[in-house]
This record gives sequence, C-alpha cells and structure tokens, in this order.
Amino acid sequence: MLVEEAMTKNPVICSPETPLREVTALMRKHNIGGLPVVDGGELVGMITESDLISLLKDERISDDLWLPSPLEIIEIPVREFFNWEKTKHALRNIGDMPVKKIMTHRVVTAWREMEVEEAASIMLKEGIARLPVLAEKKLVGIITREDIIHAIGSAFSENTGATQ
Repeated sequence: MLVEEAMTKNPVICSPETPLREVTALMRKHNIGGLPVVDGGELVGMITESDLISLLKDERISDDLWLPSPLEIIEIPVREFFNWEKTKHALRNIGDMPVKKIMTHRVVTAWREMEVEEAASIMLKEGIARLPVLAEKKLVGIITREDIIHAIGSAFSENTGATQ
C-alpha cells in the first residue's frame, strides 16, 4: 500500500510565528501529537509534544549554584527570591514564544508514492511518530504510526478475507 492511501490529507499546520499557546490548543483540539510548520507554502519544521516537553527539561546545573560561606548564609533567601522571579517570568512567556524557537528544523519526510512499509521503517530508524508527506516539495499530508497500523490492518483483512 502507498503512503498516499494511508496518510491524513490536509494536515493541521502552523507557521513559524505561531505562538506555542496556539499550537498546544491545536494539538488538543485535533487530538494530535505534532504538526508541520509551513512558511510560504514550504515545510520548514515540525513541532511535536516532545519539543514542548523539552521546555520543561533542565539539563544542566544552575549557573547560580555555589556553596556559601557562613557570612553568605544571609544571602541565600535573597538569591532564591530572584531565581523564583526569573522562573515565573519565563513560564509566563512560554505561551507567547513562537514555534520557530523550539521546532525541529531537520524534518524527515515521506513522499506519497512511497510504500507504507518504507515509511514505517524510516519512523523506526529515526525514532519518530509521524512523517510529513511531500509531492514535488509541497506538503500534501502526514502519515503517523496510527495511520500505518490501520493500513497494515486493512491490507491484512483484505488478504485474508476477514471482516472488520
């Protein structure tokens, strides 16, 4: 079966300037985990749940970490107050952050004439859950793991004569 037979046509998209608040609302409304980012008709990235969750990840030790001397003990509450204020400010601004700040720029794609099994292989190899589908460099759909499972299931049903 070809990707174009299994893909979701006319996927939900956003632009690089779309605020994350709007992206999360689109994901929730359409019950999807990611969407293509399109600029001027050209696919420029992908934004996924993983990208959004990465905003919550703290990979490094704080730049403000230090071991206080007895004289600096009084400074700890003041420093913590300023760190909390910076954190509150950052959380307030996340919703207004444009997609382009956190989207995945290197997008792995499929084309509509590709076999579904090949698309599945690419997803497994790359560790991704969805592939934008292109036709002559134009976004024409998206294929997800769920689409592939449905395609394989329907092909199996047709081959065995089983009913759904």
